[in-house]
Amino acid sequence: MPSAENKFYSKQDLRALFLVGAFPLHLWTLLLAFRDLSWLAERTNFGDAIGAASYGLVFALLESLLLFPCLLALGMFVPQKWGRQKRLAIASVSTLTLALWSIISQSHALQVWDVPPAIIQFLAASAHPLRNLYAIALLFVVPSAALPILALRFNEKILGAVLDFLDRLSLLTMFYLALDAAALVVVVVRNL
Repeated sequence: MPSAENKFYSKQDLRALFLVGAFPLHLWTLLLAFRDLSWLAERTNFGDAIGAASYGLVFALLESLLLFPCLLALGMFVPQKWGRQKRLAIASVSTLTLALWSIISQSHALQVWDVPPAIIQFLAASAHPLRNLYAIALLFVVPSAALPILALRFNEKILGAVLDFLDRLSLLTMFYLALDAAALVVVVVRNL
């Protein structure tokens, strides 16, 4: 029988990984819901605004369930000799980093912030603006994904801090999942 150290994930690791994947999805959903709550309530009523937020939370839960196998697969790329804790920390930090970049890209699409005019002029003046845009994005995304992995690989203090952070994040995400349960009840009641 294999020892616990040889397994890819323990039950606690699986729980933590699911909660880490669910966190950015729920955070973003709640931010959008709070942004839209007032105008939805003014347009119709507060019950409809809560209903719309509930649908968003239910979809965030479904997205979390779909993301979870991807996170498990991401962790499989971490060499087994690095251990379960580093695998969990690297998969979690990578997930949070990529989620942050997705949130940044969505905030621009939702016109929360604008691209500086100098960047737009540079891209418009270039021969291949889309290619240059991807190159600029890679200049930011690759180091922001690679540097935390290197830090976790070689620095035990950072690993400990990340694991502690993940424990705290798990508690907050459990609250989000409780909101999901309430949202699911609202969606079911509204559709009866």
